[in-house]
This record gives sequence, structure tokens and C-alpha cells, in this order.
Amino acid sequence: MVTTTDQDAFYVLTGLLLTPAQFPAVLADDYAAACEALELEPWEAGYGLVLGQDADGARWTLVTHDAALVACAVAAWDCGLEYELEPPERTVIASLPGWPLELTVQTPGIPDPHDPADAEGPLLTPPDPAAWGPAQRRLGADEIGRNWHQWLQQTGTDVRFTDPGSGPRHPGVARALAEAAAYLRTPPPAGRVRSAPAGENARAVRADGPGWSLVARTDDIAFLLLDDEPGEVLPVGRGPELPGLLDGLDRLARDQG
Repeated sequence: MVTTTDQDAFYVLTGLLLTPAQFPAVLADDYAAACEALELEPWEAGYGLVLGQDADGARWTLVTHDAALVACAVAAWDCGLEYELEPPERTVIASLPGWPLELTVQTPGIPDPHDPADAEGPLLTPPDPAAWGPAQRRLGADEIGRNWHQWLQQTGTDVRFTDPGSGPRHPGVARALAEAAAYLRTPPPAGRVRSAPAGENARAVRADGPGWSLVARTDDIAFLLLDDEPGEVLPVGRGPELPGLLDGLDRLARDQG
């Protein structure tokens, strides 16, 4: 996949959506904050991000206002189909040095991926996998969402959602669930809560907040990741409260979408 910018070859490796309903969670907890991280206006129609290399092998991220084009490419690739992603130059509104995510692929026949030597402005860099913070927490939640059934199989069958006052509860879990419930009363910025079909009439729900990420399915349990618990994945059983919370978050995400 090759496009041209300023008459120099650009080799496309992958594409990402940056929209209120879908954006690289590594950047921020919500859509507006993700746009701010890239110094973009939070346009309602969103953007497409095209990650690739120039002829020297340098990493670049192109921003196109044609999000639909990138969405078509991502959908085709997810189905195992070939798709030549070549955003027209008139749609490219920014060329950002670096990549926000680490890629395991590269363009054959050119130098290995490296940061541009003459880049102007902030350099996009993937988060350090050996560290723990908001970006790593959100990436961890992404991983659970992609491999839900594997994580579910690792979870014991005795997980329960504790009623308030009925026994000890992890304070970080209690705070995160309370803040997620507060979203139902005061809707958060777009993208803080997202929802997608998960098969068998279920929905996959994702919510983020200050210091926490929740990944769940409306017919199943939830998993929480906390900034204060490095590398830990905390399961939350359904109990009497979680189903209503997840259904409410799902409705909120769909209303905002």
C-alpha cells in the first residue's frame, strides 16, 4: 500500500479510526482528550489515522478527515481482504512524526522503522510496556476486550459483586463503579463510554474514568483495571447491581453515538 505526500513515497502499514465511537484508547479516556493529544479539533465526524513509513523508513502518522475511507480499509483488513488505503492528499490535514502505537510490521526493502530526524513538533511514541499508568491501563483493557473469552476462562466461578454494606469491598473497585454509575446521571464526554455488538444479543461495554477502565459484556461479568493496581485485572461478578449498570452504560453509549 503506497500513497504519496509531497512527492515522496509513503508506505501505509495500518489505519486507525479517531471518532467519538472509536479511537485509540492509548491516547486518552475520551474522544476530545484524544484529539487534544494530537493537537486536533474534536470534529464530530472524526478522523482517520494512517500509520506508515517514508522512503527512509521513518515513522509517520497521517491524519485524514476522510474517516469513512479508513473505516472501509479497517473493515476489509479485519475480514482478511486486501484494501489499498491511499487517502487523497487533499484530505490529509496533518503529518505527525512517530506512531502512537508499537507496530510489529514494517515495509520490506526500506530501512527499519525509526523516528524522523528532522521532525518538527511533538513526537508520537508508544507507551513504555515496562511502566504502568493510564496509557498502559487502557491498553490492558483493550487486550481484555479483544480476548474476552480467554480472560473469562482464567476467572474463577466464585466471583461475586458485593452489595453495599454486606462485606468488605476493594476501595478502588467501589470508587470506579460509583463513578461509572454517576455517568448515568451526568453523561461524560463522548467516548468515555462505548458499546458494540458482542453476539447472542449481548453488548460489549467499555468505560473509562480517572484512574480506571471497565471492560464488560451485558450478559456477563466485568473486569476493572486501576492505575493504583499496576498490572492487576480485577473481576467483578454480576450480582444484583452490575446488570443494571451495564445496561445503563450501553444505552448511554448508544445515545451518545
